[in-house]
Amino acid sequence: MSLDLTPVHRNLHTKVTFLGLEFEDLILVLALAAVMNLLAHFVSGNAHVLGMPLNIFMEFVVPALAVPFLIVFKYGRPRGYLTDLVRSFFAPKAWCALERDSVLVESYLAGEEE
Repeated sequence: MSLDLTPVHRNLHTKVTFLGLEFEDLILVLALAAVMNLLAHFVSGNAHVLGMPLNIFMEFVVPALAVPFLIVFKYGRPRGYLTDLVRSFFAPKAWCALERDSVLVESYLAGEEE
């Protein structure tokens, strides 16, 4: 009794996206939904927007509007752009090519002697 084998082609370089967004972007949208729900609870107890309670509106509608915004914002940009953008806000000088090296002890060129 022989075992039939079929080749399985795995492409590990394939981008995993959902609705054109990366995994980190979807985490951002879920965090935005949680924060908007909390903010809506603290802002007003009985407010309504378009006939629905404010916390439901902020929890579902705002992240639903954030998804198309992120898709348009990230169009044509490389993978991990949003992550790098957030990192550049927390450490702006670390990502700047114009910033001088504060600990430059050797010359860059080997033939440069003083």
